[in-house]
Amino acid sequence: MEKVVLITTIVIIVSAGILALLERIFPYRKGLLFFREGFWVDLIWYTLIQGYFLKILIFDLIIMPLDAKYHLSALHIVTNWPFMAQLLFFLITHDLYIYWFHRWQHSSKILWRTHEAHHSNTAVDWIAGARSHTVEILINQTIEFLPIVLLGANPLIVPIKLCIDAVWGMYIHSNINVKSGKLQYFINGPEMHLWHHADNKVVFFANYGTKFAIWDWMFGTAYHPGIKPTKYGLYYDYPKDYFLQQVNLIYKIDEQKLVLKNKPFRAYYNLRPNTIKFFKRIFAGKTN
Repeated sequence: MEKVVLITTIVIIVSAGILALLERIFPYRKGLLFFREGFWVDLIWYTLIQGYFLKILIFDLIIMPLDAKYHLSALHIVTNWPFMAQLLFFLITHDLYIYWFHRWQHSSKILWRTHEAHHSNTAVDWIAGARSHTVEILINQTIEFLPIVLLGANPLIVPIKLCIDAVWGMYIHSNINVKSGKLQYFINGPEMHLWHHADNKVVFFANYGTKFAIWDWMFGTAYHPGIKPTKYGLYYDYPKDYFLQQVNLIYKIDEQKLVLKNKPFRAYYNLRPNTIKFFKRIFAGKTN
C-alpha cells in the first residue's frame, strides 16, 4: 500500500508539472499568468492544508469508525471482482453521482452556497479545480469513498482512484488548447469544462460532467459551441480570502468593507502581499 501511495503521489506531482508546462506551450487563452490571482489560495489552502485535514476527517473520523461499528466491509460484496472491474465500477458510478449532485447544486439556492467557491476563480487553470468549499468536499468524498470501503473493495482502489480524480480534475480545468474531436462526446476535457466556468448565464446549467462527458450529452445539458468563452468566474462579488470563502456558506460578508473598517483583518489581509513587496525591495536593492 505504501508503495502505491508513493507512486500515485509522484504521478499527481509529475502530472501537475506537465499540465502547467503545456499551458505555457499550448494555451487555450493567451496571457494567463502562472501566478495568477488566487494561485496561492488554491495551492496552499485548498490543495495542501484543506486536503490534508479533510482526509483525516473523512477517512479517520467518518468512514473507518462506521466500518468498525457496522462491519459492512466484512461482507466482501465486491472483494472477489477483478481489480479493473472494481475500479471501473466505482469510477463510473461515482461520476454519475457527481453529475447529478453537481446539477442539483446549480439548481438549489442552498446547495449552490457549497459550490460557488469553485466558480469564483476569474482565471481557470490546472490548479483552479482544487478550489472547492470544505462542505462540498466533505459531502462528495465521503459519498465517493464510503462505498469503496464498506463494499469490501481492494484497498488499492482508494489511492488509485484518488490519483485519477486529482489528475483528471487538473486536466479538465487546465488552460490547454485541447482538440478532442468526437472523443469529447464520451470523455470530458477542457473544451467543455472551461465553458462551465464561464461568466455566462447561458452555460450556468450546462457541462456538469467530470470524467465522462457522455452524461451531459445523454441528459441534454451539453454545451459545446466550438468557440472560447471570454470571461470566467461569478457575475457577482465573492471573497478572495480563504476563510471568508468558508464563512460565506452561512453568512455573506462584504470583503472590501471589512478590509476598510477592521484594522486587524486588514493587517492579516495585506500580510502576504506586503511580505512579497518587502522581499522584492530587498532583492532589488541587492541587484543595484
